[in-house]
Amino acid sequence: QVQLVESGGGLVQAGSSLRLSCAASGRAFSSYGMGWFRQAPGKAREFVAAISRSGGFTYYADSVKGRFTISRDNAKKTVYLQMNSLRPEDTAVYYCAATVSDTATLFTLYGYWGQGTRVTVSS
Repeated sequence: QVQLVESGGGLVQAGSSLRLSCAASGRAFSSYGMGWFRQAPGKAREFVAAISRSGGFTYYADSVKGRFTISRDNAKKTVYLQMNSLRPEDTAVYYCAATVSDTATLFTLYGYWGQGTRVTVSS
């Protein structure tokens, strides 16, 4: 099993940057593909980004491609989401998740979730 704790959310202005972190505890972090999802008020949870076990492959939602970067440090058991050029529509609770798959974009394939960190982008 793996436990996940997100941090780094906050209130920022449009055009700003934030870096989210997700610290994992438990065994074999490097055996999990990792992903970030978000859920805005009144909306369904949506895929943001995913990274393979080794970090060699990354995937992004079209809405964040070119602005967000997912990365991981297996030695530190941490996955990051660098968010640049933030927009008001990026406002959501961001969740870190782990999957036994190498990578996945469907939230149903992720078996482990953090509690989320709130990101609010003002215009």
